[in-house]
Amino acid sequence: MPTAPLRLRQAGPADAPAIRALTRAAYAKWVPLIGREPKPMGADYAAAVRLHRFDLLEADGVLAALLETIPAPDHLLVENLAVAPAFQRQGLGRRLMALAEDLARAAGFSQVRLYTNARFGENISLYASLGYAETGREVLPVGVAVHMRKTLPPNGV
Repeated sequence: MPTAPLRLRQAGPADAPAIRALTRAAYAKWVPLIGREPKPMGADYAAAVRLHRFDLLEADGVLAALLETIPAPDHLLVENLAVAPAFQRQGLGRRLMALAEDLARAAGFSQVRLYTNARFGENISLYASLGYAETGREVLPVGVAVHMRKTLPPNGV
């Protein structure tokens, strides 16, 4: 686990550059595997911060991890989960996925959905270990997206 105390907060417009930098660093390891930058590396985070919810985990004022969520009519979508390379393998991704589930319940949703690249086996394994099931694959011009879903038990169960 991280040695520095962690602070969780929601992002604001001024956080967009730090969100972009963290996301680019976190996803850089996938570029050699897929031969291109993954979608989150090129996102417009100035717009995304205005339109979506971002929860940030900071350690001693350093952005360590982020969660981007988007409410849909019947579920909460995890659009982006990114952990800075120096903070990976410390449980921050799991912690933020638990937050996504809490946010979904608070909003009245019984499902959390997400998608990831089919070649990101490490990510698929993480989500599966958290109870997410694959619901389908979508062939896109740039690769294959794996769609996953978790049905949440009611509060208190």
